[in-house]
Formats: sequence, C-alpha cells, structure tokens
Amino acid sequence: MANENKRDYYEVLGVDKSASQDDIKKAFRKQARLYHPDLHPDDKEAEAKFKEVNEAYEVLSDADKKAKYDQFGFAGVDPNFSAGGGGFGGFSSGFGGGVDDILNAFFGGGMSSSRQANPNAPRRGEDIEASVTLSFMDACKGCQPSVRVTRMETCPDCHGTGAAGGGSRTTCPDCHGTGQVRVSQNTPFGSFTQSSRCSRCNGKGTIIDNPCPTCSGRGRIRKTTTKKVNMQPGVYDGAQTRVRGEGSQGINGGAAGDLYINVRVKPDPLFERRDTFDIWIELPLTYTQATLGAKVSIPTIDGEVEYEVPEGTQAGTVFRMKGKGVQKGSSSERGDHYFKINIEVPKGLNKEQKELLQKFENSLDEKNYKKRQGFFDKIKDRFKQ
Repeated sequence: MANENKRDYYEVLGVDKSASQDDIKKAFRKQARLYHPDLHPDDKEAEAKFKEVNEAYEVLSDADKKAKYDQFGFAGVDPNFSAGGGGFGGFSSGFGGGVDDILNAFFGGGMSSSRQANPNAPRRGEDIEASVTLSFMDACKGCQPSVRVTRMETCPDCHGTGAAGGGSRTTCPDCHGTGQVRVSQNTPFGSFTQSSRCSRCNGKGTIIDNPCPTCSGRGRIRKTTTKKVNMQPGVYDGAQTRVRGEGSQGINGGAAGDLYINVRVKPDPLFERRDTFDIWIELPLTYTQATLGAKVSIPTIDGEVEYEVPEGTQAGTVFRMKGKGVQKGSSSERGDHYFKINIEVPKGLNKEQKELLQKFENSLDEKNYKKRQGFFDKIKDRFKQ
C-alpha cells in the first residue's frame, strides 16, 4: 500500500510510543491471533489486516527501525527512501524471523506465518463456545444438559476434499503446492524479493476444477446442532468447562477443536453457596426454642436433617454440619453445611400473653443475662473514670 494510505504503526498495534517491547509483543500477539489467515480462510480483509499487523511489528520490534520510524515516519523504513536498500531488509524474505518465531510459539506450531506453513498440512479445528444455565440443585448434584452449538463440520458430500462428484484437488501449477509465489524487484538500491499468497489457489497450494456445491469447495460446512454434555457435581456460576474434541472439525484430517461451555447457575431462595462447595442458610427460631433448646429440622441439599439446638442459643450463632455441602467434582469429598440462627421476636401479643411474658421477665435477674450484665458493668466503669 502507498505510504499515504498506511495507518500509523502504533495505531495498528493499539499501543502508544512509550510502549515497552513486552507491550508491543503482547499487542502483536493479540492482533495476529485476531486476523490470522488460518482462522479466516478466504477472508481478504482479514488477510490484509494480518499483513498490516506483521509490517507494524516488524518495524516496532526492531530498535533501529523503530528509532528511524519515530524520527522520519514511513520514509525512515521504506527501502525507496533508505540508502543502500537497508530500510526494510527484513521483508526481502517475506517478513523477518522474529515474527515467525513469535507466531510459531504463539500458535503452538499448528499455525505459523504464511511463509512457512504447509497449506496442505492437517490443521486443528477451531475452539468454540456455548452457554448453559443450570438450576441451583442441578449444579450441586451434576447433570447432563443439552447445549446448542454452531461449529464447522466436514462436508458430508465431498468428505472434506472440496471437490464435487468424488473428484480431487490437483497441485497448483503457479505455486507448485506451496501456496505462495515469490516476486523479485530490481531497484537502484538492490534486488528485493517478497513472498505473497498465490492468487490462483488462494494460498491453498491446490486447485479444484469442479468445486463441491454444498461447501463451495471449502471442505467444511457450518452446522448448528444440540449436544448433551456432562456437568460434574459442584459446577458453579461463572465456571467454564471444556469438552475435548467437540469444537469445529479439523482441516485436511486435522484434530477437532474443543468446546468451552460457560456456566450460569440460577440462585436459590433458600440455599446460598460460599467458598464454592459450602452451603449456607438462615434458620429462624422462636424465642422459646432458642431459650430452652429444641430439636429442629435443617433443610440441606440432600433433604432434611434433625439437629439438636442447645438451650440459650443466641441470635447470629452459626452451626456447622460437616460433609453436608456440595460434592467436589468426581471426588467423594464434600463441602460443609452451615446454618445461622435468626431469633424471631413475636408480634401481636394479646393482653394475657403480655402479662405472662412480663411475669416471666420479672422472675429473672442479672445472672440470666450475661451480655447485658457485662454491658452495664462497662458503662459503670467508664463513668467512674
């Protein structure tokens, strides 16, 4: 592209001039993954953006080129402006090794820059995402919900070859199966050679005389399907689980990608989960139950459990039932069940009830109210000072 049509390299990577090399590298990785041709086959716009990102990184990752660019702009790194043809020497072989090294490391060897990739090599399918909403109890106990997913699958008519009627691909005569062509240009400053995607086969290295009408020669089709997935006990709100091999199917015999499921769990009106595997509830007791003690039924995720609340139980007291919480995945370990005491003060008493309550209150003395006695003792001590 002409210099006047180029975007500023810092703008391309989304960084400012004060960015460190680590920041520049991180920004490049993010942009490279976003526009990589392997993720966007036959997408010319993504291909152009990918080249733009590579070009920007090739300059900004090189201290010498970056300094020239900061001082002179595009003229400082354009070979047509640079004496001796040294400006963009890294592009003479279709981008420098630094870019290739990062792409290889970033994409795990499965995706490399277009200069090195074999267009006919097996390629892993893309990972996909789906969402599922579970009830509180299903999340605690585990379940097998149905999830709607959209993924790329091998074309059923051409079986992934892209050719109609049982045909096959043939090696592209222009690039000889490499998917790229090299163009040399002689200038007053020297000879420059650059690799570019073969226009005849669109970088695939092979051509099809009679493309499959079902997949338009791509070998894969987009399909939406419903799958049952296994949710282990204890899955929680906001979790993401992976189902191996249920993503998009691969290309040229490559492995399938993975399915990532984002989990949402509906709240429960009675139970609350804390620390992932513990269950909490608030248990209302009457004044008499808390004073005299009582045998009460505690609701748990496994049903009701009898529990003996001791006499003199105070509001806010927390009791624990060990191992009555949520199961931790496929293990036999479980969280605990906690219940917090909430003492309900009676309302709407009639005259007789009030008199009885007052008679009961009059029968008590300070020793029956330890907290109250301690509180007033502190007040007396304070005012004696």
